[in-house]
Amino acid sequence: MLNNGILVKLLALVALVWLAAAPAHAQSANLNGFGVVLMHGKGGMPGGLIASTAAALQAAGAKVIMPEMPWSRTRMYAATYEDTMLEIDKAVAALKAQGATRIVVGGQSFGANAAIGYAARRDGLAGVVALAPGHVPERAVFSKLTAPGIARAKQLIAEGKGDAAGMFPDVNQAKTSEVRATAKIYLSLFDPNGPAPMPKNAATMKPVPFLWVIGRSDPLFSAGPDYAFNRSPKNPKSKYLEVKAGHENTPDVAKGDVVAWLKSL
Repeated sequence: MLNNGILVKLLALVALVWLAAAPAHAQSANLNGFGVVLMHGKGGMPGGLIASTAAALQAAGAKVIMPEMPWSRTRMYAATYEDTMLEIDKAVAALKAQGATRIVVGGQSFGANAAIGYAARRDGLAGVVALAPGHVPERAVFSKLTAPGIARAKQLIAEGKGDAAGMFPDVNQAKTSEVRATAKIYLSLFDPNGPAPMPKNAATMKPVPFLWVIGRSDPLFSAGPDYAFNRSPKNPKSKYLEVKAGHENTPDVAKGDVVAWLKSL
């Protein structure tokens, strides 16, 4: 049996160990209360290229949901742009049900596009994270390749066949392919004058903290901040960040920057 002196010393030692560990724990978990909807890119799946970013956010205390988006490998293309916003609503509601009080929307490539679009249509967000933003239907090369599909989709809709599925041209990082979609969904996602272009959506965002991360080897890097970031309403916490990465590995390279930026909020 320990005498009182030894017991007191042991308790003091335990307390010192706990106090030494507490600041590190608090620092690693100070995103408590944050809920992040993190969306994958075109042809991807939940996890995938954004998995390490999600893990870093969770390690810092944030709750993360990675929904399967309408442009996933198995759903392509399953919903209009506006219906996609309703799907994000459900993910936000799920985070709030888990106790999240500060909601952030983010994603990679088409997921980043959707995050910007969501911030243009919804209030109450704590932040927007756009990693290697993609899907640029209004840009010249993209729109030239999809123009025949746009014209055919408009014709089908005019004929009352907007819900009929067909094959349409798609562009993903300068690679072209044919995808199956209804005319209505295709037009919603690919019309250069439709709801998906990032410059238009960035300009109508609420003045929410906005992180734009672009790799120096990303095809969109040359467009610079004036493409969309500078069109967004000014917020002192907004940041345009360049990293040494390509389109696909930007989320992994920048995961620490994302966590640090959210902590700064």
